[in-house]
Amino acid sequence: MLLNTIKPATGSKKNAKRVGRGIGSGLGKTCGRGHKGQKSRSGGMPKIGFEGGQMPIQRRLPKIGFTSSKKRLTAQVRLNELENIDVEVITVEALIASNIVPACTKKVKVILSGEIKSAVKLEGISVTSGAAKSIEAAGGSIA
Repeated sequence: MLLNTIKPATGSKKNAKRVGRGIGSGLGKTCGRGHKGQKSRSGGMPKIGFEGGQMPIQRRLPKIGFTSSKKRLTAQVRLNELENIDVEVITVEALIASNIVPACTKKVKVILSGEIKSAVKLEGISVTSGAAKSIEAAGGSIA
């Protein structure tokens, strides 16, 4: 292959429209823009999002961000908070009763923050991998 023989793939390069080159070209006089009106003029297109004078959707919608409805149903618990509970099996209900998580909580996840020394038994609570290792190292179990 030589540099002077390299060509682009067939069909990848389209010839540019040559407008204003006479009646026979099909794009003479009005150059394919039709007669009169905003779109026939130079710079004659409305800005992006313009809806003909109607209040555009990006201005109609309130800009208040997003709040997940699941956020208030889930809670995180640190490892050292588990030692303060005086029950054999720690469940979501036990955490609510001991005021560690809010009363509306449905799901709880234990995260690796702080350290645990006593053995605890968890039931119906999800645990991060690091927290699971330290719970099992302290002699606890996760069900």
